[in-house]
Amino acid sequence: MDNIANRHNRRYYCNVKTTRYFDEQVRRKRPYIDLSMCATVIGRPLRTIRQPDGRVRRWAEVTDTRDGKSRMLRVVTLEDGETVHNAFFDRNFGRDRP
Repeated sequence: MDNIANRHNRRYYCNVKTTRYFDEQVRRKRPYIDLSMCATVIGRPLRTIRQPDGRVRRWAEVTDTRDGKSRMLRVVTLEDGETVHNAFFDRNFGRDRP
């Protein structure tokens, strides 16, 4: 799946790789989520789940810069576990669920 076209669609920002989808769609819809938050989730997740398609979901608690409150951020990476494809605050995250 990691072909030349996919490599050209990845971008690097402050040592965080991102997909074109993340750059063009996610950042536009959720400008309050910055890459340092995503890096925190990737580096220190509370939970990690590999999806059937190979993508990796990770959750961690981060500070929402809009109001200073702690929230659970879900970051979805490509199969490599590094390239950020999606990120959003997950209101349905349950610490007691697997």
